[in-house]
Amino acid sequence: MATKVSEMTTTELKEMIEMIIEQKLIELLGDPDEGLSLRKSVRERLLRQKRAVAEGERGVPLEEVVRQLRLG
Repeated sequence: MATKVSEMTTTELKEMIEMIIEQKLIELLGDPDEGLSLRKSVRERLLRQKRAVAEGERGVPLEEVVRQLRLG
């Protein structure tokens, strides 16, 4: 991303700062979920999703989710 800060919208700048802060906190404090185990049902669901994607199935496009939730 070669965008200059002066070319960013206030929202874009805020999102970028939030992302950087979150990354730094994770770097300093670690992953709070590290070492926790997944429930069997969650693991099975993730594996099903992984197989579906590997077989070419796709979920709902991000743009559609944004539109449905009226985020954009």
